[in-house]
Amino acid sequence: MSAKAASVRRAYLYKGVGETVGVVTLDGRPERLMIEWPDDDPLDAEGVHGVARVRKIEKAFSSAFVQLPGGRDLILPLRPDMPALVEGGVVEIEIKTPSRADKAGVARFVAEGQGEPRVLAQGPSIEERLRQIVKAGSPTTGEKALLAVEEAEGDALATVFSLPGGGDIAVEPTRALTAIDVDLGARDGADSKRAARLANMAAINVAARVLRLKGLAGIIIFDLVGRGHDAQALTTAARNAFAPDNPGVGIGPISKFGTLEMIVPRRAPPILDRLLTRDGDAEPRYVARRLARALEREGRADPGGRLTAHCAPAVAEAFQAELDQGVAERLGRRFVVEAAPAWPVERFEVSAR
Repeated sequence: MSAKAASVRRAYLYKGVGETVGVVTLDGRPERLMIEWPDDDPLDAEGVHGVARVRKIEKAFSSAFVQLPGGRDLILPLRPDMPALVEGGVVEIEIKTPSRADKAGVARFVAEGQGEPRVLAQGPSIEERLRQIVKAGSPTTGEKALLAVEEAEGDALATVFSLPGGGDIAVEPTRALTAIDVDLGARDGADSKRAARLANMAAINVAARVLRLKGLAGIIIFDLVGRGHDAQALTTAARNAFAPDNPGVGIGPISKFGTLEMIVPRRAPPILDRLLTRDGDAEPRYVARRLARALEREGRADPGGRLTAHCAPAVAEAFQAELDQGVAERLGRRFVVEAAPAWPVERFEVSAR
């Protein structure tokens, strides 16, 4: 019997109007999605060293809130060996966990600060992060990269994911944890226990990829299918599948209710913070970037044509504020973007005339 082929990771880098996007695929499926926009707070990214202002000290919780130049807060745990902080003063910090839409990020104290809040040392760029992960030359760029980006965004927005051999998982984050429901579906096999074991093993592997893609971490709970689980085999599968997320992965025992609980360290905000609003609707700024991509595609297909785009008013506003000039520099001033008041945010159309 031949040994199982090693997993293959590939990197893709797309630089569009108002966005830089990186994708890592694992055996052809999206595994990581990284998005940067020009107005991102430069101090709110993993690995950044900078100076932040102490906004509030919470001695009861042994922590302080420090404020970034863009106005966002980070939690700074206080240690006995640190100098006494003063509200309104500044500290030099390193970002351990960037901010999320609903929670502050976490910083590490480096030294007492001087001057105004600012960046002292940038974190790795998307291209540098891609190279660190894949370790195989330069990322693929151009149209292939854009196709990889759009496939990754589609997967990141999905909830249900098929399992090899049948069945599926549903990945659903809450404020406290991420729940993963395993469904056996129409998986073939007369031996139901073996079918359940194979489905659970596949679910762990698919979920590890999907969680990295979505940027979900913290407490992860698998609702496994079947009964009488092989705890050792499933724990080993989880340890292997989540190895890229180390250090910091913890795996608990399988409960009497058939759930497997894990903890995965947070190192990046959920990617849905980019793609969706807090209410779960399409983010107009993200849709505006998809519109810019569509204008570029249509412009390349029809080099001399005039282009007309229709979209929701919020998308048209975001496009005008952030992307209009950039698209004009690439295509020339041969397009117009018109707001369609009755359209939902996610809908847009581009046509040539």
